[in-house]
Amino acid sequence: MTKVNMPGQRPPLSELLAHHRLLLGLPPEVALHLCLDAQTMQASAGQILFNEGDEARYCLLVDSGQVEILRYSQNGDERVFNVFEPGQMVAEAAMFMPHGRYPMCARAKGAARVYKLSRSSLQEACRRWPELAMNMMAGLSSALYAQVNKVDWISASSAAERLANYLLNLQARQGENIQLPLNQRQLAAHLGIRAETLSRLFTDWQARGYVSGKRSDWQVHDQAHLRRLASPAQRSF
Repeated sequence: MTKVNMPGQRPPLSELLAHHRLLLGLPPEVALHLCLDAQTMQASAGQILFNEGDEARYCLLVDSGQVEILRYSQNGDERVFNVFEPGQMVAEAAMFMPHGRYPMCARAKGAARVYKLSRSSLQEACRRWPELAMNMMAGLSSALYAQVNKVDWISASSAAERLANYLLNLQARQGENIQLPLNQRQLAAHLGIRAETLSRLFTDWQARGYVSGKRSDWQVHDQAHLRRLASPAQRSF
């Protein structure tokens, strides 16, 4: 008999895993194996899920809410590197690092529900189903390639070009109404520009009619102009 989820009911962990890109095309036994010792965690806004340097005993699968990955500088400033949405996995690469520790902190951006998948189960699954290991290598290779392109882009681009590329990427994922996952101070650090420069860009672009909005809610009105600015970041592969 087919299981039907009632409205508002969350799908079980095995179903979330079965639809994750790492497990697509793999036998159902893989998801069931990862569920054996998984734990559920309900986090409140701002709660730390793991700290940089902690023993990497589990990775996370986001069920609801958002999880941000960040690091703190020596003077206490924080830099958010990524924000993970429901259905995405967090820190799976840390499960295979030789030092066995998390390289960053994970924090609930708002109220969030996550599943904790153990390091030992994930490693054992990769041994038993090599296709899973190959999928992980493909994902990590894509992430590495994206980071190489990002470093190259940041070192050769202007602040306006970086912001245009960032907003267009958000619009492609979110649609007409864009919600910034970072506050402006965090976004400035993410783009490698000064907070004052970012604020001036938003003010100037609003005055020219390129964008409109405030705080975290924005709309792009002149895609053509932003595409011209962002075009050097676009690659053919």
